[in-house]
Amino acid sequence: MSHYAGHVGSIDSATWFALALVLTLVGLGGTVLAFRRRGPASGVRVFAWTLLPGAAYLTGTLKLLGSILEDVSNWAARLVFSPTVWLGIVVAGVSAALFATASFMRRRGLGTKGRPARTSVGSDESGSRRAVASKTGRQPAVQDEDLADIEAILKKHGIS
Repeated sequence: MSHYAGHVGSIDSATWFALALVLTLVGLGGTVLAFRRRGPASGVRVFAWTLLPGAAYLTGTLKLLGSILEDVSNWAARLVFSPTVWLGIVVAGVSAALFATASFMRRRGLGTKGRPARTSVGSDESGSRRAVASKTGRQPAVQDEDLADIEAILKKHGIS
């Protein structure tokens, strides 16, 4: 744990009260200026903001906000300066890379036991094989009679 831990918790109630009082007094000064310069609507709005530090003190929220700010700043400092945290980030990155590699291997059928590797020729629901055109651009050989009939119709209409 950081050597700064516990500072907000060690602030006594009188100090929190003094902070709320100072913030409220500064807000009252701003309220007076807002009334004079910008009118009653602006003054009332600033007065509403002025009451919030007192409300935060009375409900314990001021101390809570102080604790949250202290904890977030300690966490951020630890994140930036701790070699252990950076090692954890590297380990998480390696894990993500391994997940991606395993997914790639499964899609390609590499390193799977008992399963044949996927090929570029798939099969449809009826069990017939689809032909895949070769890289030379030649038409694939039709391996099904129904497909041969369809191909003949397409050629007849100039679609193929």
